[in-house]
Amino acid sequence: MKWLLVLTIVAATVASDLLQSREMKRQGEIQDFRPGALGRLFVRLFRRRMLILAVACMAISFFAFLALLRIADLSFAAPATAATYVVETLLAKVLLKENVSWQRWTGACLVAGGVGLLAW
Repeated sequence: MKWLLVLTIVAATVASDLLQSREMKRQGEIQDFRPGALGRLFVRLFRRRMLILAVACMAISFFAFLALLRIADLSFAAPATAATYVVETLLAKVLLKENVSWQRWTGACLVAGGVGLLAW
């Protein structure tokens, strides 16, 4: 049961981060910081379905993490859910076409090794 919750947390977190990245790139940089312009910006953002879906995925991840903490120790839950870094690094390269440095790849491999030790 606890690995199913870990999988839910990882999937929901990764989906949320990818959707947020997509929407941030779509929105672009904010140039006008006047109160009226910011109000119109917030109205536009609240109408974006992908951004709303990203918030829903964050909520799913949060409540799954709380459920995981009820059945597992924090010393298991925090490192196990760090698998999001590995998945996000892979998807940043493949889906978002980002340039991923060797330092980030090294970190992702170390995290993957740690999660593997937890599973073993």
